[in-house]
Amino acid sequence: MAELVTFEKDGAIGIVTLRRPEKFNALDIPMLRALEAALDEAELAEGVRVVLVRGEGKGFCAGGDVEAWGAMSAADFQVQWVRYGHRVFDRLARLRQPTIAVLSGHALGGGLELAAACDFRVAETQIKLGFPETSIGVVPGWSGTQRAVRRFGAQIVRRMAIGGEIFLAADALAHGVVDRVVETGKAFDEAKAWAEKIAERGPLATEAAKLMIGVAEGEEDAAATEALASGFIALTGDLKAGVGAFKAKQKPAFSRS
Repeated sequence: MAELVTFEKDGAIGIVTLRRPEKFNALDIPMLRALEAALDEAELAEGVRVVLVRGEGKGFCAGGDVEAWGAMSAADFQVQWVRYGHRVFDRLARLRQPTIAVLSGHALGGGLELAAACDFRVAETQIKLGFPETSIGVVPGWSGTQRAVRRFGAQIVRRMAIGGEIFLAADALAHGVVDRVVETGKAFDEAKAWAEKIAERGPLATEAAKLMIGVAEGEEDAAATEALASGFIALTGDLKAGVGAFKAKQKPAFSRS
């Protein structure tokens, strides 16, 4: 059986690919599990400084597979679908590396929520973006009313989630929903070139900047600040002095270095 989501490494660039083109990469539970595993692999991949997220075929991601969740009980829908989807999308949003969504196909519903979990979005001219969920009686459930509001603005999300507007790429660019728009077939090349420029920057500083922007944005919490402080201390001479003194059963001589 073919892998539903794959991770590959191309130099300093990691590439996560959704591989369910016959369903326009619509997400079901096996897809979410595979996506989570691919993100874990990306997080730990040595030398990977930027991660691209793309969809195979004509669609980036058609969102949640209605056939997958439509038959669920209310309890299963809440626990297995909504909460697990949140966990996976949060994993993407909090990946240590900067991320770029490669939108070479439509990003609707959960697909746009997936793109919103990335730091940047590169779209092709022909694509459409929106939150059509209320037309079938559900609400955007994977942070479309939360993370998307933080990143795109409340009024833009109102227009999509309540007003039912579907944005073309040019409109999405004008409203800050995507960062760059390119010709059909060019999104991956554009995103990869952008990623390579980001990868040239200081990796630790870049990761720290992403983390602290996430704190200010509300994406990360106080634990992120603690993690950053702990990581900084791990690089200091004081830590080495303290550990060395502990092993030697001596009093440490700290130098504030």
